[in-house]
Amino acid sequence: MDEKSQSALSAAHYCTIGKVAIEKLESIRSKMVDNTDTEEDRLLVRMLDEITALAKNRISVAANESDFSKGCDVWVERTGAHYPHIRLHGGALEDDPLK
Repeated sequence: MDEKSQSALSAAHYCTIGKVAIEKLESIRSKMVDNTDTEEDRLLVRMLDEITALAKNRISVAANESDFSKGCDVWVERTGAHYPHIRLHGGALEDDPLK
């Protein structure tokens, strides 16, 4: 299998994992509404919520980096070790729009 086919397979694989994770999250949330969830369900929801939030951040960063490379204005985070770092989350030392 060539590298391009392997990359496409990996993308499809990860997409399927994401879809299944979201389906599981929705299933557990439904159990919570019905008040039939277990302690394990509540822990899984917390973990799946965290994974979902991190994935959304990565998608946003990829979009920001793409826009930045096209010369668009994006928000960046200034830190000693990383500059410019495309804004992922709060807590930056100093936030300025890219000039």
